[in-house]
Amino acid sequence: MKKNIAYIYSFFIVMALVLGSCSNDDENIRISETTSTQLTVSSSDALVLSRDMVGETVLSLNWTIPDFGFEGAVPSYNVVLGVDGVSDIEPKKVTVGNTLTKEFVAEELNEAINDAGALSGLENKINIWIETVLGKEVVATSGIQTLSITGYATTFDLNSSWGLVGSATPNGWDGPDVPVYSTAVANEFVAYVTLVDGELKIRENNDWSVNYGDTGADGTLDLDGDNIQVTAGTYKIMFSLNDSSYSIEPFSWGLVGDATPNGWDGPDVPLTYDSTSDQWRAVLSLTAGDIKFRQNNEWTISYGGTGLSASLELDGPNISVEAGNYLISVDFNNNLYTIEPIDIWGLVGDAAPNGWDGPNMKFIPDYANEGVWILKNVALLDGEIKFRTNDAWDFNYGDDGNDGTLEVEGANIPVSAGTYTITLLLSDTENPTYTIE
Repeated sequence: MKKNIAYIYSFFIVMALVLGSCSNDDENIRISETTSTQLTVSSSDALVLSRDMVGETVLSLNWTIPDFGFEGAVPSYNVVLGVDGVSDIEPKKVTVGNTLTKEFVAEELNEAINDAGALSGLENKINIWIETVLGKEVVATSGIQTLSITGYATTFDLNSSWGLVGSATPNGWDGPDVPVYSTAVANEFVAYVTLVDGELKIRENNDWSVNYGDTGADGTLDLDGDNIQVTAGTYKIMFSLNDSSYSIEPFSWGLVGDATPNGWDGPDVPLTYDSTSDQWRAVLSLTAGDIKFRQNNEWTISYGGTGLSASLELDGPNISVEAGNYLISVDFNNNLYTIEPIDIWGLVGDAAPNGWDGPNMKFIPDYANEGVWILKNVALLDGEIKFRTNDAWDFNYGDDGNDGTLEVEGANIPVSAGTYTITLLLSDTENPTYTIE
């Protein structure tokens, strides 16, 4: 009888500990140190990920429920990915709730291993394991499975040493030169530029040591050749050092629609080429209505779609949007687009072109560097400026000490008349700064 009483007493103590571990704070969980879960991967074969695998399931995981020694516990799980041999970057945790499976599509797995420190374009040994979580505590882990995975870069370095210079270019013969970007073909290059009537040449490193023109205007590049004559317009300029060919053709991508400032009649809101992602982008304010993407301000080539993140459809339906401020990105390589709400930084003040009433002069994000916003070649008057979001005073920056450090609702910033490039450096939220050059 004493044994039964002792057993019952012990049972209630254990249950009290278990129930106590499930309190609101979940701070008193007591789990056996031998508790674990078993992870299984769909394949141990090496994975090579690429941008054209978007939406494709490339890895499936499943695992077992740990034996906690008592019933009723409902754990959650993290899939953890770490790069073998990398210690200075935290492994990436992907929270999956209380499911016992996880399927990774290509872009999701690529992002996860990049966040964990994998080197793009190279084979990485990726350690994968499961964390079991009760309350706030990791109470069990699985053994590690190691896979060879080659990821791809989500940002690109397509910059080249080449540029365009001349009276037809925005910066004239003195430069700096218009950037020219590398393509997927070695020694073939592309530039997207708006030109005025005039002349141009192609040169390397903002210097005349190596430059190309076209003697005879026959479509073939010549070293130290004659200036190339052009008329005003927006162009795609391609050239190849493999066969000395080049082409200059009218080319632009833009947004049109009743949600855009210029309506369906245009001119279109231009999309700007972003070499860090090989996409076309715009940051702008839209009204409630519809938009489409089209080429060269005409309907010969146009794209629509359904939703704010979807596949492009040639001659597809209008894309409906609500009023707001957006970052719009279009990937013509994979026929995808996204329309994301964003706070747009702007310049306002009596020294700014639109005065204190605005609308703001809009900054453009530096897509390769999060938290950096740039406004190029803005003409200012003698006076004062501030920086604010979304053409409103809800959130604004000034500079109390005129020392280059921004303060929320800080003092107006005095400036002298001139043409400037202004950069906001906002990634460090505790110490935001700016430059005016």
